[in-house]
Amino acid sequence: MIIVYCYIVGDILHRGHIEYLKNAKALGDKLIVGVLTDAAVMERKPRPVMSFDERFDLVRSLKWVDVVVAQNTYSPLDNVRALKPDILVETTDHKEQLANEFMESIGGRVLAMPYYPNHSSTKVKNEIREKEV
Repeated sequence: MIIVYCYIVGDILHRGHIEYLKNAKALGDKLIVGVLTDAAVMERKPRPVMSFDERFDLVRSLKWVDVVVAQNTYSPLDNVRALKPDILVETTDHKEQLANEFMESIGGRVLAMPYYPNHSSTKVKNEIREKEV
């Protein structure tokens, strides 16, 4: 069985999330998705609009997702160490070197999927703000 791990914030789900998760699932038999906690998100980005529990439940309800776990840091390293997946999925806009090195040390692979800049939660939030004015 090939286990795939990927991670998302999941704030305001959009087509980019769906493509990312669907493509990640196609790489293996079981897809485990880490949903970043608010504290993890805020290591690099503003606090999400939706609560962690809402984001967690939304991601869990998607048909491509087999298991959802909390990711307590922006880096997937702690979860990857604990889960030891066969494949870690990153996006082309950011690569976590420590997690990549760990994956290599256990004989796993790191695959980078395209980032969909036209489909982002930030873009959706900005469009909503502009329409409110």
